[in-house]
Amino acid sequence: MTEAVHQPEDLLRAVRAVGVSDERLLQAVRATPRAAFVPAGHEAHAYQDVPIPIGHAQVTTQPSLSATMIEGLDLSGDEHVLEIGTGLGFQTALLARLAAEVVTIEMWPEIARQAGRNLARQGIRNVELRIGDGSGGVPDRAPYDAVIVSAAFPEVPAPLAGQLRRGGRLVQPIGPGGREKVVSFLRTATGLERTRVLTPARFVRLHGQYGFPEA
Repeated sequence: MTEAVHQPEDLLRAVRAVGVSDERLLQAVRATPRAAFVPAGHEAHAYQDVPIPIGHAQVTTQPSLSATMIEGLDLSGDEHVLEIGTGLGFQTALLARLAAEVVTIEMWPEIARQAGRNLARQGIRNVELRIGDGSGGVPDRAPYDAVIVSAAFPEVPAPLAGQLRRGGRLVQPIGPGGREKVVSFLRTATGLERTRVLTPARFVRLHGQYGFPEA
């Protein structure tokens, strides 16, 4: 039996199906070719709504899940955004289309370099890509209007909360790794206020000084 060939519109339908309705975000999904952000040999799966392995026991975030998390940031277009976990850059590209600028940090150098090449080939220039421990954020570029964390930890690391501007939003999977609730937080005068659970999900663990220790 011939395997079905998936098209970009299939991905858009999957994003709509989980309840994403922000038209700017839907247009960003439509305009961003996921096939340009997957490892060689995985292009046939680019427009399936599935995570794809990228090495070092890491996977890309499922596109509909990325879209749900991004919608939780409530971006209007002029934000300075911090992304923890660049992966191969698909989510980064969506953020870059929706915000003024994105600072993104990836722990694995070869994954980060490939993400940089992917973003450059798409002409995306409002992204600053760092290599390092994302659990501590990127303090020299703070404060941020929004923070998105693409790995799981039972609580928001203190540096990430501290780098978020008052009134800003942070979205993170909260849990032990593999069994999470993706939660949206609002930074108030007294700290982070948990506003709502966006979706259950499964994520890799957040490793680093303010995350899980390396095995």
